[in-house]
Amino acid sequence: MPSQQAPAAASPSDISKRSLMRAWLWALPLLLSLGFVLGVLVWARNNEAEERALQRQTMISDALSTEAQLRAKLDDELGHLRELAARLQGHKPSAESLAAQPELNAGLRRLWLSVTWLDLRNRVQAQLPAAAEGQRPIEEDGLSLHLTAPVGKDGAEGMLVVRYSPALLLKRGVPWWLSHKYDIQMVDSADQVIASSTEGSVRLAQGPRPSYRVSFPGPLRASPLSETTLSDAALELTLRDPPSISTRPLALVLTAGFLPLIAGASWLLRRQVRQITRTEAAWRTEAAWRRAMEDSALVGLRARDADGRLLYVNRTFCDMVGFSAESLLGLRPPMPYWPPDALEELTARNRLNLAGHAPREGFEARWRHADGRTLEVKVFESPLVDAAGKQIGWMGSIIDITNAKRLEEGERRQVEAMSHNARLTMLGEVASTLAHELNQPLTAIASYNAGITNSLAKLGIDDAAVLGALQRLGQQAAQAGRIVQRIRQFLTRREPQREACDLQQVITDAVALLGRELRRTQVQVELQLAESLPPLFADAVLIEQVVINLVRNAADALQAKAQDRRIIVCCGRSDVSSSAPQTEYLRVDVSDNGPGLAGRDAQTLFAPFYSTKREGMGMGLAICRSIIEAHQGLLEAGESSSGGARFSFSLPLHEQARDALNSGESNHD
Repeated sequence: MPSQQAPAAASPSDISKRSLMRAWLWALPLLLSLGFVLGVLVWARNNEAEERALQRQTMISDALSTEAQLRAKLDDELGHLRELAARLQGHKPSAESLAAQPELNAGLRRLWLSVTWLDLRNRVQAQLPAAAEGQRPIEEDGLSLHLTAPVGKDGAEGMLVVRYSPALLLKRGVPWWLSHKYDIQMVDSADQVIASSTEGSVRLAQGPRPSYRVSFPGPLRASPLSETTLSDAALELTLRDPPSISTRPLALVLTAGFLPLIAGASWLLRRQVRQITRTEAAWRTEAAWRRAMEDSALVGLRARDADGRLLYVNRTFCDMVGFSAESLLGLRPPMPYWPPDALEELTARNRLNLAGHAPREGFEARWRHADGRTLEVKVFESPLVDAAGKQIGWMGSIIDITNAKRLEEGERRQVEAMSHNARLTMLGEVASTLAHELNQPLTAIASYNAGITNSLAKLGIDDAAVLGALQRLGQQAAQAGRIVQRIRQFLTRREPQREACDLQQVITDAVALLGRELRRTQVQVELQLAESLPPLFADAVLIEQVVINLVRNAADALQAKAQDRRIIVCCGRSDVSSSAPQTEYLRVDVSDNGPGLAGRDAQTLFAPFYSTKREGMGMGLAICRSIIEAHQGLLEAGESSSGGARFSFSLPLHEQARDALNSGESNHD
């Protein structure tokens, strides 16, 4: 698919350079192959050097280990000899004394060739096994070495000399696996072989085999009658079967076999590159025509693969969502132009579309422009197939219907506004008629109540309970009459009858009127009223109706709770900001611990004819807002600290209230 942006015009020199590079692109595999062959040869030679170095390190380690084991073997034998000398202390030098010691027989079985007891003048006192007659006491075919130990304190009783064979020491003191791997020899400073682990000397026949020599000084004496030691003796290890490491066969195979194949493949690739170059030129011409047509289209186009990844977008689509093609291509859902609050809906719709269930007549969706504004679009999806006829994704055509939706929404709101106005007009007429009709029975109730009170007084009946009930009946009838009159006046667009009133008393009276209903529904009301509040210049009857409506709504919302139904009514000063920052406010909050607003905002709740109750008319909060706004106040809705709903209204304090209060105090004085 072509990208959204058209390529910039290139100069003739740039085009010629790119053409020359493509013409010689076929030679790149040949050059890489030659580099690969050289790299393999260098690697093989370095590997050979590493193998030889590792072989050398292993030989050094084995030589040091062999030297340590032989030295430990000699130290052990010297310890046994010293123990034998300690046992012979105080014995008369004789062959019988030597033969009686178990250490002698054990040493002869291990390594010792003979044990000789010398006196202080190095004369032989006893020797086991005994030397043959006419033979020197310690002479034997082959070179032998000796260990010595004094007998008695500071050698006062002579010296023991043990003769042992260095060849036997090598055979018994060197582990078998080292003897199998190396030819081990003991040599002196003149490079003469003292002993060997194999038959005969291998020094002349070892040729180029790798070897390593380690110094082996110690208690090695070549003569039993002297203190001359072989302090410059050495231990030499020679590798028996060194592995052959050579890179020549590998170089011949790579050179004679691999390079001709690569040369042939490069020639075939050169021919293929030329064909591709010609095809690419034709494709670029066709793509330029198609890109020009797609970018001139007024419909947004997008192509997606089977997983929803964006493969192509045209210029109209990018202008529609406000994102560039580079930032969109390759993205998977969720897309950056999807609104966060509609991710679940759009994700489900996207899954249906990718599964092939997109409606043929298209579907509407809500997107978001990069600058944050909302788009209304209509999407049409169709299968996207490749040159082989196989479906590889989906092609979408998108039409921006935001303006059409806006016009449609404006018409709908206008119709709804006209319907609301008609219903409000009708409601006003009904309320006015209802108020007029209710005024007559309320007046009759008040008259009958006064007549009964006068009759009881004439009859001399002074029952306090009956008279109190009649008095309250008269007060309630009068209050009902005032309410009806004020509501009628309010609905006929008359201004509220403002007068100085005590807001705390208004709230207390409103809650008292609902006392029986609250007790029946087991709702507890807690009043948190601030003290010493200034008087409020307002229509007390209308404000009382607002408080009653808010408390009754809170009580209705608490009916879903089984227990702990609480309402808190707070009253105090407020710092509500307004166009008149110098104005003080009194604020009333009605909070409950019910289910809350369930995501609904104040604009929705205060709309006329909107109700969450099954039998509600949806006019209570709308009338309350009208009453508060008629007093230049503010009605709000939000969440309470206990998790329920909170309805609040703020009323301004006017100078008329202070003047009326001061005037009343003066008249009282």
